[in-house]
Amino acid sequence: MKILLLGKNGQVGWELQRSLAVLGEVVACDFDSPGPLKADFSQPESLAALVAHVQPEVIVNAAAHTAVDKAESEPELARALNATAPGVLAREAKKRDLCLVQYSTDYVFDGSGSQARDEDAPTGPLSVYGRTKLEGEELIRASGCHHAILRTSWVFAARGGNFARTMLRLAAEREELKVIADQVGAPTGADLLADVTAQILPRLFDHVALSGTYHCVAGGETNWHGYATHVIEWARARGHAVKVAADRIHAIPTSAYPTPAQRPLNSRLATTKLQRTFGLVLPPWQRGVDRMLSEVLG
Repeated sequence: MKILLLGKNGQVGWELQRSLAVLGEVVACDFDSPGPLKADFSQPESLAALVAHVQPEVIVNAAAHTAVDKAESEPELARALNATAPGVLAREAKKRDLCLVQYSTDYVFDGSGSQARDEDAPTGPLSVYGRTKLEGEELIRASGCHHAILRTSWVFAARGGNFARTMLRLAAEREELKVIADQVGAPTGADLLADVTAQILPRLFDHVALSGTYHCVAGGETNWHGYATHVIEWARARGHAVKVAADRIHAIPTSAYPTPAQRPLNSRLATTKLQRTFGLVLPPWQRGVDRMLSEVLG
């Protein structure tokens, strides 16, 4: 199996370089790749030449405009990266009879209610990021190509910045923290997404009937306050520098921390379809977070 991996330097793309290597030849590209391997998502039509050059059997697209607040002020760029470019990849996949894997987000929903949404639930994005990711999904489905769209939420990785690192830094500096408590979701490791992709891809590749949209998040749920508390208490229990007391991590509403882009309050995603279709078990979010903390803090 020859795989064209796009967005190799992102959190998910970095892990995919590892997980996909067992399936065959992986040609990993990004915007800074040399010559004909350059993947410039700001010029979506250029991706057709990249696909023609590599001649893969599978395209795995981990590239995206993920700066949620920044997208509000640069909607054209966000649309090019999140919608138009995946549409070009889908068109090429259909034309060349390739399989396409695309990653999407809980932000395609409006965040209302308290139930976990399945793949067929009505969408209603609240932000430019959410709208452009949804448009990317729709272009892929409309192309008729062989594909899997994996929606996820609250992605973290040991590599690069993340929420846990930020909380640990603040907890070492401050005696009091305020963290949002009315947004609920499942912190999901980039390594888990990459491993799931590698697990499902052989069956997906062989069975066009498995094409579709799947939700892929870690098990369980929490809010940002619960996430922060878990991270800080994990570090405290292992002797790492923590200045803030456990009872001084205060829960606040989203309204107390306004941002340019509106976030969904309910980011719960039901994963029954993915687990049943591919025979997978998705571990609790705490397991992935603890593993990441062990790698980051030692």
